[in-house]
Amino acid sequence: MTLRVERDAAAGVAVVTLDREHRHNAIDLETAAELVAVWRELRFADEIRAVVLTGAGTAAFCTGIDRGVRVAQPASPYAVDDPLAGIGPKSCDLWKPVVAAVNGMACGGAFYLLGEAEFLVSARGATYFDPHTSYGMVSAYEAVYMAQRMPFGEVARMSLMGTAERLSAQRAYEIGLVSELTEPEELLPAALRAARTLAGFPTEAVQGTVRALWSAKRAALRQALDQAPALIALGNLDPERQAELFGSRRTAPAYRLR
Repeated sequence: MTLRVERDAAAGVAVVTLDREHRHNAIDLETAAELVAVWRELRFADEIRAVVLTGAGTAAFCTGIDRGVRVAQPASPYAVDDPLAGIGPKSCDLWKPVVAAVNGMACGGAFYLLGEAEFLVSARGATYFDPHTSYGMVSAYEAVYMAQRMPFGEVARMSLMGTAERLSAQRAYEIGLVSELTEPEELLPAALRAARTLAGFPTEAVQGTVRALWSAKRAALRQALDQAPALIALGNLDPERQAELFGSRRTAPAYRLR
C-alpha cells in the first residue's frame, strides 16, 4: 500500500498519509487508485467526520505524478487522459472537511490534492512551486486549482516561473494559500487540533458549510477544468523532449520570502 490511513473514531478524525517517502511522495497509478478508494470509503464511515491529509517524512508533502508513470493517450488533440484528475476528495464526492498538513516540497500534481482541501497548515520550511513550464508542459489543472486559492498575479508567477522559483511557506501564508504556519514538529498536532474541532461540531452543519463554500466557486472551477485537456494536448512537448529537459535540470531555485 502507498497510503497509510489512521482512524481515531473517538475523535472522529482520520489521518491519510501519502507513504512513498523514497519517491518524495510522488503519485503513481497505484497511489492514485488508493486515494480514490480511500475518499470513497470515508464517505460512508460515519465515525469519521474530518480528515487530515499529509505526506510521509519531512522532505516533501507530494511532488506530483511519479516520473515513471506512463499513460497511453488518445490521438485526439481535444482529449487527455490524466491519471490525477480524480484523486481529490471533492472529485470523489467527499464533503467532510479535509485539512492539509504540508511538509517540505509541494509541487505540480500536489495541487490536485491541495486544491480540494478546505485549508492548509504548513511547516515553516515547506515550499510551493510548479515545474511544468520548465519541462515543456502546460500547467492547466494545477494552475486552475491554485487560481481558486491565490491572487491571480501570484499563481501566474508561480505557474510560469517553473523551477526557477519556489514560494516560501511565509509568502504562501501572506497571500492566503496557507492558513497557519508551524514549526515542523508542530505540523501534525496543529492540523489534528483543527480537524478534531471540526469533528466535534454537528456534522450536518459542517458538511453543509463545506458544500456552501464550494458551491461559491464550483461552476467557474468546472468550466476552467473543462478547458485543461485541450490546452495540455496542444501545448505539451513530446514525452522524450520533456525527459531531456528533466534530465538536464541544473538551476538552483530562488525562494520568494517576500
